[in-house]
Amino acid sequence: MGSHQSEDLFLSEQGFRHAFERGLGRLLDIGGLNLFVLVSANASFEQTLFDNLGGRLSELFSTLRADLCEALVNGYRINEADDDLLVFLKIASIGFERLALTEHRSAGDWEVQFNHLRSFRPLRNSGRPMQSIHAPFDEQGFHFNKPFMQQEALWSGKMLGHRIDLYYNKYPFVDLHCLLVPEREACLPQYLNHEAHTYVWSLVQHLGSSLPGVKVGYNALGAFASVNHLHLQLFVRRRPLPVELDRWAHNGGDRDYPVGCLKFDNPDAAWAFITRLHQNNETYNLLYVPGGLYCLPRKKQGGFDLAAWSNGFSWYEMCGGMITFNHEDFSTLNDQQIVTDLSLAELQDGPMFRLS
Repeated sequence: MGSHQSEDLFLSEQGFRHAFERGLGRLLDIGGLNLFVLVSANASFEQTLFDNLGGRLSELFSTLRADLCEALVNGYRINEADDDLLVFLKIASIGFERLALTEHRSAGDWEVQFNHLRSFRPLRNSGRPMQSIHAPFDEQGFHFNKPFMQQEALWSGKMLGHRIDLYYNKYPFVDLHCLLVPEREACLPQYLNHEAHTYVWSLVQHLGSSLPGVKVGYNALGAFASVNHLHLQLFVRRRPLPVELDRWAHNGGDRDYPVGCLKFDNPDAAWAFITRLHQNNETYNLLYVPGGLYCLPRKKQGGFDLAAWSNGFSWYEMCGGMITFNHEDFSTLNDQQIVTDLSLAELQDGPMFRLS
């Protein structure tokens, strides 16, 4: 495993970014189709990364494409995961040189991004309607204990008394985007428990002083979680997400957010509310920030009409960031349409939002 045990990368934003970028270069040294996809997605998300890694990615792409063509012509076995193979074939069909870099813009209170390579990803669980927010861990399904996943780790070790693994997000949509897996080998399903909740609350508070802008998102099952192995999404960006803006009622402002949102400044009060959601089989998204938590109860995936421009409303969309996959949608999506589409996920159950 190429991950680190030292906590030095958490000492500053510059150090974290340096370790993040150096790790992507290390994955390119290893090579292979799956790591090509991961590094391409991360490099294409940020211009500087692509400037540094684009030449090496292009060379690796040519080698992998030639090897794949030879295998297909000769009928050789292709020892690649189906998901990675499909994404690589999509890239090969247009050519690596036509892979567009991610673009960002504002639309009123909201942010919109055009994320070309993410449109190629498999949807896994996030593509299926879900009736329950709990399902048992499936050893036969995709999970983070798979041997090939360990080379994708940015960092592994103990912090604040708990073992955590940080993996690169294979298809990122926020800055320095990682998957945070607490107690990986315990094989916990994607069903938040009290220990994990209080730990992540403390972790974000702990890292907030050295990594300004550190935040952690969470998708419950039914809220467009794609993997049923307990994980959250850690990222670092100083710019607030739209849900964090002062204008919204949940932040003390005078404007209602398009979907129900509660902000907690106490981990116990937050857990009491999350417990009620669990008891009522209501799904939700979370955003942990230093000293607080945004909780967004919502309709389950498949329970409302999804906008034509979207593959799903995860924590990022519920927090005000919209991912589009073609340039026309990116250019034309406006604030009124975003409010309309977000409101379709509104959980129409007033009592669920009473804290007492």
